[in-house]
Amino acid sequence: MAGNSQRRGAIRKAGTKKGPTVGSGGQRRRGLEGRGATPPAHMRPNHPAAKRAKAQARRPAKRKDDDFETVLGRNPVLECLRAGVPATALYVALGAQADERLSESVTLAADSGIAILEVPRTDLDRIATNGLHQGIALQVPPYNYVHPDELLAAASRTPPALLVALDNISDPRNLGAIVRSVAAFGGHGVLIPQRRSASVTAVAWRTSAGAAARIPIARATNLTRTLKDWADHGVQLIGLDADGDTVVDDLDATGPVVIVVGSEGKGLSRLVRQSCDAVVSIPMCGVGESLNASVAAGVVLADVARQRRG
Repeated sequence: MAGNSQRRGAIRKAGTKKGPTVGSGGQRRRGLEGRGATPPAHMRPNHPAAKRAKAQARRPAKRKDDDFETVLGRNPVLECLRAGVPATALYVALGAQADERLSESVTLAADSGIAILEVPRTDLDRIATNGLHQGIALQVPPYNYVHPDELLAAASRTPPALLVALDNISDPRNLGAIVRSVAAFGGHGVLIPQRRSASVTAVAWRTSAGAAARIPIARATNLTRTLKDWADHGVQLIGLDADGDTVVDDLDATGPVVIVVGSEGKGLSRLVRQSCDAVVSIPMCGVGESLNASVAAGVVLADVARQRRG
């Protein structure tokens, strides 16, 4: 009959009841205990940060030669080898068309004990932008900058000194082109700020056509203070800016001078401009026309060289 606990089917067998039959056995206490602080994201097995950390650990360590620069192009490579740049390897593409520059580069590298490696053209394509390597590349260590005091001392040995300082120049192609102009017109060196400025990279090497191997480049921790120190040593500071107080035709550069070049957009910074003895501009025939910073520097350097020849 219904509700009769004496029936065989109504008796609960031992061990079939869910959970403990008497007391909680401490399970409730353990359930109420805190689990501690949440582990960081990279320590949670299924978290994306943990997966990224695991993938990073599997990657090979960065090689020391990753810090090296690669000079591309036949003229830049040849100029570097002629100047005795401490290169470590010369890469020549398989099937590259030989000419005088390529042959001389291979000969100079062999005479200097530089490793010569013949590689597929695709390897150089991965290094270069738009394949502008002309079938040859040179691996060089990071550029060895000189101290500003050493640069001024070296320029003073062959007076009158002609130096170029760059302010707000962030494009390495402008830096390379200016270095090339300095070498072409008898300059002694280039000064750049240590921060917020273009440095000597592979792009600058290529644009300078190897002139960076012959022209010393110094880095200043504080450009304004370095220029003032140079001025105390009797060097005239000539700023080059589109809003100059006078024109380059009135410039007297027969003595020791430093041409301070500002960028095309920002021009000279306020403190650097105040440190200059004069600020000149290049007169333009066309209304509203302006020159690239490297072109403007080349024009002024050519005029300085003309004055000194006279």
